[in-house]
Amino acid sequence: MSMLKCVTIDDEPLARECIVNYINEIDFLQPVGIGNNPLDLTKLLDEQKIDLIFLDIQMPVINGIEFLKMTTNPPMVIITTAYPSYALESFQLDVLDYLVKPITFNRFFKAVSKAKDYHQLLARSAQPSDQYKAEPDYFFIKCDYKYERIYFGEILYIQALQNYITIYTSKGKYITLLSLKNVEEKLNPKSFIRVHKSFIVSISKIEAIENNEIVIQSHRIPLSRNYHEHVLSRVVNDKLWKK
Repeated sequence: MSMLKCVTIDDEPLARECIVNYINEIDFLQPVGIGNNPLDLTKLLDEQKIDLIFLDIQMPVINGIEFLKMTTNPPMVIITTAYPSYALESFQLDVLDYLVKPITFNRFFKAVSKAKDYHQLLARSAQPSDQYKAEPDYFFIKCDYKYERIYFGEILYIQALQNYITIYTSKGKYITLLSLKNVEEKLNPKSFIRVHKSFIVSISKIEAIENNEIVIQSHRIPLSRNYHEHVLSRVVNDKLWKK
């Protein structure tokens, strides 16, 4: 894959140097510029195509959040900050991740791996429609003001609640602003099935169907009367051993 062109904007020379050193350690990242404040970034963005910005929040002249609010269609952004509470309060923006200083290499690598995946997903969606032949095994949702990668194979079930959905996976649960109908249209119907007006489950994760409940690990998901026949015919019928 092509390398991600990165710019580091931070008014602290040591913090800048740390990030540039980390960038140089990773084979899919290419450092193409540094700056003391977001105004330097404007010049860098004019000069060449930038894929990823490491942006400090607290800086003289203009802070990173203010700059992002003024910028239309910025590249992918990873916020770097020494003030986690400030970062969390200020997140109304599409940033990929935020790193709290001092930044460890492991945490940095996790954030840039997410950037690489997201970049590939964007590149794939920009290609002609034959891209759908090899369907990706994951997708992204916006969750707690950052993008989270969800693997289809790790989903246990999905629950709708008003305007939100909660995706329960083997790794944890993720809440995002989507409708269940919208999600159902994007899921492979061979792998997922609606079992209730508020629930979709992964067929391969169903361990038991007991009365009006579906058992998946320690979870019990309601199976409504309207979906009962459909679920049994899809999940059980041709696999049921009879005497």
